Amino acid sequence: MSSKQTAIKAHGLYKRFKTGRTHIEVLKRVDFDALHGEVTMVMGPSGSGKSTLVAALSGLLKPDEGQVTALGQDIWSLRSGKLDRFRLDTCGFIFQGFNLFSALTALQQVAIILKYQGCTPREARDRAAATLAEVGLENRMHQRPSELSGGEKQRVAIARALAKNPKLLFADEPTSALDGENGQIVIKLIQRAAKQQGAAVICVTHDPRLEAYADRVIHLEDGRILDDRRVTQAVATQPERQPELIGA
Repeated sequence: MSSKQTAIKAHGLYKRFKTGRTHIEVLKRVDFDALHGEVTMVMGPSGSGKSTLVAALSGLLKPDEGQVTALGQDIWSLRSGKLDRFRLDTCGFIFQGFNLFSALTALQQVAIILKYQGCTPREARDRAAATLAEVGLENRMHQRPSELSGGEKQRVAIARALAKNPKLLFADEPTSALDGENGQIVIKLIQRAAKQQGAAVICVTHDPRLEAYADRVIHLEDGRILDDRRVTQAVATQPERQPELIGA
């Protein structure tokens, strides 16, 4: 029995989407939980409901039925403004599309989120710089996305998520646009959020190579959990601080 605390728990999540005159059931009353300090991988084929599940867990997409309790709060009972604040203060998000602002430098991409949290400009800048250095981008802080490689852009997105010290970190296909080497660096950084910061990391992926970095692997198919297993020993590693390995 794990002594780690439950960070998020969902019960009976159901979601369907209308397409034409019919409805497609994407989540079919799914139960889910994740612990602080662990990486939970959600795997399955395209269209299995993985991204919809993460969106429902993170407060981005309201399920038609079911309940999500995150950090002790029933998130879907919160008013819109309070739910936005909950995500800002406690959640980190990493998406395969990076979602960076084209006009902002790497430093500004990270600092702007910290300012929204209430940090002073000086504190936001200092924390942003420190986090970018941790992900190996100390020499790329003043570059805009058009001047960065795919691996570097994803590490900016990770720094933006990690700078907040989130209690919940959601990653949706974070390595899909990257080659194997960049993907490994990225997943090590994500794993570190769990192991060093105690975050509950929920990572959607179809890449079986990432299973080695998980504490738990959940297989989703056709809107249902088919398999839920704990990994005996997740690979615990420090992220490699070798920026020269990242292809331009």
